[in-house]
Amino acid sequence: MRHFAKGFLIGTLCICLLGLVWLIAFQPRLTAQEAQDLKAQFTTIPEDNLSGDGPAGKEETQLDFETLQARYPDVKGWLTIPGTVVDYPMLQSSAEDPEKYLRRNYDMKWRMAGSLFFQYDCTADSRNLVVFGHNMNDGTMFAVLKKMTDPQFRQAHPIAVLQTAEGTHEYRILTAMTTDTTKLLFNRTQFAGDEDFLSFAGSMLAGTEIVPQKQDRLLTLVTCAYDWDGARTVVVAIEQD
Repeated sequence: MRHFAKGFLIGTLCICLLGLVWLIAFQPRLTAQEAQDLKAQFTTIPEDNLSGDGPAGKEETQLDFETLQARYPDVKGWLTIPGTVVDYPMLQSSAEDPEKYLRRNYDMKWRMAGSLFFQYDCTADSRNLVVFGHNMNDGTMFAVLKKMTDPQFRQAHPIAVLQTAEGTHEYRILTAMTTDTTKLLFNRTQFAGDEDFLSFAGSMLAGTEIVPQKQDRLLTLVTCAYDWDGARTVVVAIEQD
């Protein structure tokens, strides 16, 4: 009986360890693969470019957001940072459940890595688009944001591409910092007017050579940092003309 109990405990421990390995090592990769499968499923080639006569002779592809959102209404965009692993759909829920996609994918399946998601009060017209994502140990999702604090890495990966139903927008990544909302209210999306926005943008872009203009639009990417309780890594980009 004693040997049976010992064997049972060892077996249970092995199963738990395997489950832990699956959660830590394989689940985040599953999320990344699901994102690529979704992208392939809803990517189209514009009819006027089927001949492949686009720039450099390459076919230009685009996401069919109308079809994508008909199936997954909460998919509001697609974010890519070329040269990095960031190539994911971006979800958005409501004020009643703002972190709905913290541990879910676009298909509402539980995932350790969750999804990238807009802050609930962002709209297509927001002057500051705020996006959250997990800082995964395996380097997926928004783990790359920490690397953006290195100016050389940031210069090597300066562009974030945001595709939405309204079109494709390019943002130039200008700065990255470790902060929290008591030091810098980086997740503001509502402003009283141009002066209020310009003051906010100036704080966000402090230390850069950029002087904000009233027509500017910011993209703010946020993930967890572990320097202190409540710390966040925040990357700020500005939309290109």
